[in-house]
Amino acid sequence: MAAVLLLAGGLVVGLLPGVAARPAYAHAYLLESSPVDGQVLASPPAEVRLRFDEAVSLSGRSIQLLDPTGKELAIGAAGFADGKADTARASLPRDLAEGTYVVSWRVTSVGSHVVSGAFSFSVGHPSAMAADVEQDADRVVPVVAAIGRGVAYLGVALVLGGGMFVAALWPAGRGDRRGRRVVWSGFAALAAGTAVVLLVQGPYADGRPLTGVFDPGLLGATLSTRLGYALLARLVLVAVLGVVFLIAIRPSAAADAETDAPEPGGVGRRIALPVVAVGAVAMTLTWTLADHAQSGTQTWLAVPATSLHLLAMSLWLGGLVTLALSVLAPAGKRDPGLLSLEPALPRFSRLALLCFAVIAVTGLYLSWRQVGTWGALGATGFGRLLLVKLAIVLGVLALASGSRRFVQRRDRARRTPQDPAAAVRRLRRSVAGEVVLGIVVVSVTAVLVDTAPARTSYAPPVDTTVPFPAAVNASGPYGGLRGGSIQVKIEPARPGGNTADIYLTGRDGRLVAVPEISGALESRDRGVPALPVTLTAAEPGHYVAGSMSIPYPGEWALRLDIRVSDFDETRVRVPFTAH
Repeated sequence: MAAVLLLAGGLVVGLLPGVAARPAYAHAYLLESSPVDGQVLASPPAEVRLRFDEAVSLSGRSIQLLDPTGKELAIGAAGFADGKADTARASLPRDLAEGTYVVSWRVTSVGSHVVSGAFSFSVGHPSAMAADVEQDADRVVPVVAAIGRGVAYLGVALVLGGGMFVAALWPAGRGDRRGRRVVWSGFAALAAGTAVVLLVQGPYADGRPLTGVFDPGLLGATLSTRLGYALLARLVLVAVLGVVFLIAIRPSAAADAETDAPEPGGVGRRIALPVVAVGAVAMTLTWTLADHAQSGTQTWLAVPATSLHLLAMSLWLGGLVTLALSVLAPAGKRDPGLLSLEPALPRFSRLALLCFAVIAVTGLYLSWRQVGTWGALGATGFGRLLLVKLAIVLGVLALASGSRRFVQRRDRARRTPQDPAAAVRRLRRSVAGEVVLGIVVVSVTAVLVDTAPARTSYAPPVDTTVPFPAAVNASGPYGGLRGGSIQVKIEPARPGGNTADIYLTGRDGRLVAVPEISGALESRDRGVPALPVTLTAAEPGHYVAGSMSIPYPGEWALRLDIRVSDFDETRVRVPFTAH
């Protein structure tokens, strides 16, 4: 119970605004829309289209239209355009009045994560909007979903790792109540966490409040998705593995705690062993077939790598918790000097070493796959969370190395330490520290898996300089522009709102103010009309576009129309890439 409370506390803190970067609950990205963001149309469009970089799932509220007053208008049901699973469409009313409208969209990506956003277009002429679009009706829903995932992670660790420890590594554990309680607690946590995710996914995907968990329609929609199938399969596996665990620990199959002799009733355990192996692999697949591993590049390698990573983490953490609560009993309840650490401790030490090797290899690959570049580590929420996780894992390794040295000293000495009580107390403190840090790692992981991968969310800022056109007819105070340059900085250089800074520098290196400057955003690879960009003077020669909206990723050009005299104007195009 304490472990679950610690896990829940870590998740809540990790999701609080201001304590950590709020995760972007998105794993697919909008590539283009029709109409495009900010476009002014002479007549109402017949429909709205959204094309994503991967296949998405739609719900009843996937596409909504708000009028200039903020009122939601009735539109056609969202569906797939031309049978393409990556393109959504909805028909719009033919009688839209003049003004600015907002299209709010919310879909579910291949990895079962919610993608949401909004853009605007105008009919006739732009108008003011009454209110901002709220993407999440209830901010509690994603937090509850994250807690459910975290509890399920802890549960699968106790089931697989704790079950392995009790049934295979610790012969006395099959008759020990403490060990059995740890594993049964894992089954309860795994079932409860999975049920929470199953119930919350419906309102999460549809943008409804938490009370939507009682809506059978939303539950039915979840059960028809890849994630719904995976969660149902997980619940079935919980029941199957529970029965197998009962067989493995039944009294007739218990080994002799003193001699570790082959048990006469071991037929059931020999049958249960392959079932457990298959069940453990299938259990990990209920995560990896419905998460980050299913999107992006190299999915053929990402799925087995992620499965191995989860399996190794479960065997290590679950076994560690069982070791701490069952074998290394607290002082006052059992006499540490009389505790037999053989053969559980050396067996688990060897298993933990193997698990850490697998975690390290798969973790490095998965980090590279989801991050991509060094700059993304510190510039994205995913990268920062990954650095936090790495720091905690290094702390776990430091503590684990101390436990490993304890085991090696026992093996070399071939005898009990002179002060067994003190030795066990030191070992207990080290293992307890590992358990706490391991649960924190699970908390971070539960938030991490629902955060947009750095590879897709990172966009290096644009900082480019182009020469001022040599043919410009500038004279008087603006003559210094000949031989000068134009520096453009755009952040974050990705779809959505951006800030652009423009510096007009003369040949002497000083900023030069001009009578007038205007801008427009032009697409270099699509027949999209130029989108106006409003520029204001921050200081002489320094101009800022505080709300430049880029509709979709790709090749763009910022067009600058610069008036250098009462009669002369020059046009400059600064190309850049939006990621």
